[in-house]
Amino acid sequence: MAPEKLTDYERRRIENIKRNEEMLASLKIQSRVSELSAVTKRPRVQSKSYQASPQEKQKSKAPVVLRRSLRTQGMPPESSTAGGLKDDFDDIQVSIAPNKNSQPTAKKSPREPIPISMRDAYSGDFNISNQKLIETIKSFSHKIDDESMDKNFVLGDWIEKRKTSGTVHLESLRLEPDNIARVVPGRILNVRFFPTNNIRMVAVGNKFGNIGFWNVDTPQEDGDGIYLYHPHSGPVSGILVDPFSVSKMITSCYDGFIRVMDIEKEVFGLAYLSEHPIFSISQRPHDMKSIYYGEGSGELGIWDLRAGKSSASWKLHEERINTIDFTSENCNNMATSSTDGSACIWDLRKVSTHKPKSLQTVFHKRAVHSAYFSPSGRFLATTSIDNNVGLLSGANYEDTSMISHYNHTNRWISSFRGIWGWDDSYIYIGNMQRGVDVISVADKKLDFTLRSEHMTAIPCRFDAHHEEIGMLAGATSGGQVYIWTAS
Repeated sequence: MAPEKLTDYERRRIENIKRNEEMLASLKIQSRVSELSAVTKRPRVQSKSYQASPQEKQKSKAPVVLRRSLRTQGMPPESSTAGGLKDDFDDIQVSIAPNKNSQPTAKKSPREPIPISMRDAYSGDFNISNQKLIETIKSFSHKIDDESMDKNFVLGDWIEKRKTSGTVHLESLRLEPDNIARVVPGRILNVRFFPTNNIRMVAVGNKFGNIGFWNVDTPQEDGDGIYLYHPHSGPVSGILVDPFSVSKMITSCYDGFIRVMDIEKEVFGLAYLSEHPIFSISQRPHDMKSIYYGEGSGELGIWDLRAGKSSASWKLHEERINTIDFTSENCNNMATSSTDGSACIWDLRKVSTHKPKSLQTVFHKRAVHSAYFSPSGRFLATTSIDNNVGLLSGANYEDTSMISHYNHTNRWISSFRGIWGWDDSYIYIGNMQRGVDVISVADKKLDFTLRSEHMTAIPCRFDAHHEEIGMLAGATSGGQVYIWTAS
């Protein structure tokens, strides 16, 4: 059979291939590639059947860390696994004592179901002593106790004071450079003023399980007044400060822990441990011995701090409960907001175990991230990512209004939650242009926006100081806290 005649294209292609092979041969590239491959290639037999010799096992000091789930079984974790894996949220920390001659010591993991001393949980600037914060809180805590006894202070007086705090002039609110600080690393989920006018102090919780304190009134010679602790292993979902005993603070976390920081005992104690995430906590104004907590998919429970046990539990929503709030007028009225798109008002005296029925329910098109009563209890404000702020009013909260407000935040920014100020006039909520929008209840629309050249991030979570009219704290996803004050 005669050979097939090549076309001009095929003939040129063969000539190019031959020329390229001659060039590669002259540069010896193929031989060098083979040498490198032989050096870098790992023998397959060794990779599959490698076992450490007894001598190598003795040299290795790092234990093999395996993930366990003993917490859900009510058992303490094993010492070899208490630290978790390397990519967890700072499970094992090392403290460096101020004394240069002292050796670093391993800290207890916040995942262990045991109390953690404040000294072990401290992870702030070691040039500033953890003891300084303890002494500061003790000093104004004792002063509050003495003043309460001298004035025969009663619970009703405190509730009435919250209801009649007074109106602030929005134009007078200012943000000074000295009232800005980065308190924790990462996104802040909760910010809370200490309920005292003896000192300006805020506590914040972030997504990594840190609790940060900022004493705004710290003298310059004593540092920046910031103290950082790590009592939790996941996002901090709630912070409560007892208004009658500020030496105790309750915090909750997605890891299922509720801890009580006791300044007198210098410890983050363990109050409650759940198999499910804790998404929210609250307390009734007249009952500081019970914690109301939202866990798992819509469950609400009551934990008795004195008895150390659960006193009630209900399934109130189809999805997680984001906030829990109570009125000061009627402490049996409770509001809950949920990712299932609803916010409900409940009468605790009438909540049944099976299919509990709410007094009022407002539905949004998307998740509801907050539902808070006004200081007098006459209104309820809800915040949803459906770009609405709901306002419930009327004798039985039967009247519902929807106020348009852009509430979309990305995955890196905490969701907006509108809060009340010092009376029933305004709702304060963040906006995406690094300002604070103020919604008028009377006009049911955006009335004013707080802006400042010093505001360099988007404020998402807020708290209004109940003792100082016009003092508003805003927290960002960068760990910063901005405090507005009335001039």
